[in-house]
Amino acid sequence: MRELVARHRQLLTYLTGGVLSALLDVGLMQLLIVQGVNYVWATTAGFITGLLFNFAFHARMTFAAPMRGATFVRYLCVVGMNYLLTLACVSASVELAGMAVIGKLASLPLVAAIGFVLGKRWIFK
Repeated sequence: MRELVARHRQLLTYLTGGVLSALLDVGLMQLLIVQGVNYVWATTAGFITGLLFNFAFHARMTFAAPMRGATFVRYLCVVGMNYLLTLACVSASVELAGMAVIGKLASLPLVAAIGFVLGKRWIFK
């Protein structure tokens, strides 16, 4: 078991950072929706909060990379793509099920997979 954990430490660290980011993201989104904020703005606020935490966590903990301007620009390119994917999932969920959180939760595995692969191979390289 230790060998398995050691071999996949980077992925496990990435997933931990992702879970923490997701808790911030979804929690803030839901809090704002309950307070009457439109789901588009609530999704945006949650996404940005999770994004900033996520970048700092992965730069320091997952990939041990310096936080340079070029790194952040590459990160933002991936974030932009992931934001549009997230917003599409949330919008579809609101239309189909009347609930934003279903689409938000459905988008998280897609965003995580894209982020890890591009983080390892392009953003923090």
